Amino acid sequence: MAPAPAIRRLHLPFKKPSCCRHPLDAAVQRRVGSMGGVKPDTDLSSLNLPLPMPRHYRAIWLSDVHLGTSGCQAEYLLDFLRHTDSDVLYLVGDIVDGWQLKKSWRWPQSHNDIVQKVLRKVRKGTQVVFIPGNHDEAGRQFAGLDFGGIAIRREAAHTLADGRRLLVTHGDEFDGVIQYAKWLAYLGDSLYTGILHLNRWFNRLRGRLGLPYWSLSQYLKHKVKNAVNFITDFERALADEARRRGFDGVVCGHIHKAEIRDIDGVLYCNDGDWVESLTALVETPEGALEIVHWPHLLGKPRAASPALDPDDSDSEDTPTCAS
Repeated sequence: MAPAPAIRRLHLPFKKPSCCRHPLDAAVQRRVGSMGGVKPDTDLSSLNLPLPMPRHYRAIWLSDVHLGTSGCQAEYLLDFLRHTDSDVLYLVGDIVDGWQLKKSWRWPQSHNDIVQKVLRKVRKGTQVVFIPGNHDEAGRQFAGLDFGGIAIRREAAHTLADGRRLLVTHGDEFDGVIQYAKWLAYLGDSLYTGILHLNRWFNRLRGRLGLPYWSLSQYLKHKVKNAVNFITDFERALADEARRRGFDGVVCGHIHKAEIRDIDGVLYCNDGDWVESLTALVETPEGALEIVHWPHLLGKPRAASPALDPDDSDSEDTPTCAS
């Protein structure tokens, strides 16, 4: 079983990671260490290492996948889904990027594979809750309905192992730009897409020089004063809303910044994104909250028994209609 990321205690049962590590088992870590480390984009399945079995969680939160865009790191998310399982899977908005799909249609097979993997989890008994965000806001008209075993909701309430309740919402309702100047949000989205495109070429050059991945947009978010102030105000607004409604904490996405922290006695959690940070929020079987970072591809997990699960006999790579 893979070790949990290093964490430090906030107040029981909530735990905050002091760092985000890829959940490799000890044997893999020793082998990787003996090789002098690997680059963040290395496909570990090509190294012939012993891989961990899928890890089970009480709940997993994912958001800001942005299927339908070139920035979506679909291969990493699919790898994460293959190596994890949960009682409940929350899709916390911006899973599909309707804004970009309206401009130009892009839907590669890897994006289909993610949809098929989620549907397979539903068939295996995972409760899946989809909470549309601003990029897939068309789904909000179906809130309250279930499709293919997936519950579509405007928001949700999750109960932790100790009974504490968390409000689950995408978070765009607390973004003043989205609510009152949507044209500016569209402009910002176009600029962000341009930065991601520049970042991909920049990191290809860094890779050739043997340098690790570096995110330009994350750097700008942390260095530009207005961006830092916006993130702080956003986090506090979500925590205040959770407190006002009697929740012990809140889980959101939207701003692409994974975080677990206490804000005046309210637990604020952001599950990050699958465009740059490659992070998810999870609740362990013991009830602890952790941020999992997934910067490597592990490849196919080893089966729990020699007998192949009949539902996994067809690969996610099976061609399906994308239209």
